[in-house]
Amino acid sequence: MSDVLNALREKIDALDDQILELLNERAKVVIDVGHAKKGSKKAFYVPSREQAIYERLKANSKGPFPEEAIQRVFREIISASLSLEQPMKVAFLGPQATFTHVAAMQQFGLSAQLVPQKSISAVFDEVARGRAHYGVVPVENSNEGVVTHTLDTFMDSDLKINAEILQEISHDLLSLTARMSDIERVYSHPQALAQCRKWLEENLPDVPLIDVASTAAAAQLAAGDKNAAAIASAMAGAQYDLKQVKASIADNPSNFTRFLVVSNQMPEPSERDKTSVMFRIKDEPGILLRMLEPFSKRGINLSKIESRPLKKRAWEYIFFLDIEGHIQNDDVHDAVEELSGYCQFLKVLGSYPRAV
Repeated sequence: MSDVLNALREKIDALDDQILELLNERAKVVIDVGHAKKGSKKAFYVPSREQAIYERLKANSKGPFPEEAIQRVFREIISASLSLEQPMKVAFLGPQATFTHVAAMQQFGLSAQLVPQKSISAVFDEVARGRAHYGVVPVENSNEGVVTHTLDTFMDSDLKINAEILQEISHDLLSLTARMSDIERVYSHPQALAQCRKWLEENLPDVPLIDVASTAAAAQLAAGDKNAAAIASAMAGAQYDLKQVKASIADNPSNFTRFLVVSNQMPEPSERDKTSVMFRIKDEPGILLRMLEPFSKRGINLSKIESRPLKKRAWEYIFFLDIEGHIQNDDVHDAVEELSGYCQFLKVLGSYPRAV
């Protein structure tokens, strides 16, 4: 039996050596790609190219290596490879161990330099000033709706949406002791508390709920108070040595947050794109119907319509549209141009690969 086991281990070692050799060969090609891009305006990070790699590999895999692990493994290979072309700095809404931090790791891998920022506007500022190549911010939750600060920040920013990240959110109740009877207060971000409202009312009805800046900040506070609990991610629990009181306490088990990657560049068209625009329309009868007609008559699907009050003018609104297709597509371009005729101002926020 030991001879058979040793032989199998030797075979694994030989395969690992082959994988390592191929990884180094791949790295050399990546370096050549970086040299080829020098002097051009081509982005060194192309989300659509990365997604195409994942999809091709999954389609070509014959098993038994788990399909869901293919993307995780190759994300780190691509992340490490991109660091050879150019060190990648990514600003995200911090602190560390927030769901935005998890989303940034999901998109860029562990080889990127991920830098936490204290606010959404600070993330935008880091990218706009060239101190970070990309920024990651939350924009929408499937249960609680839009993150209004992100939409508001686009009003005064020239940054473009480069990609979107869709992440399943699992809220855990965490504490030092893992005993429900010890909990006298619960800390979390207001959105996390809202997403767990029913569970909290049924299980901790008399316990005060305290809003804090982030789920990671909640975990940090709970780590210093044996009578406190935090609603946060498992990653935050691990970082602050908290124990799990109860896993996955969100009222709706289908809980997703959409994040945006912002940069100074708009990616080239891919096979599956989305375009986001913001605009202010002239106030006149029937205008809301007419603003949709350019898309309806061209058969273009609108996946989202959102309005925000214009802070500088009472009772006037900014609208946000998510449109299926890239702005370089003729129909999308012509529809947006026609819409602009009804608008006092219109800005294309970006065209980028759809997450789903």
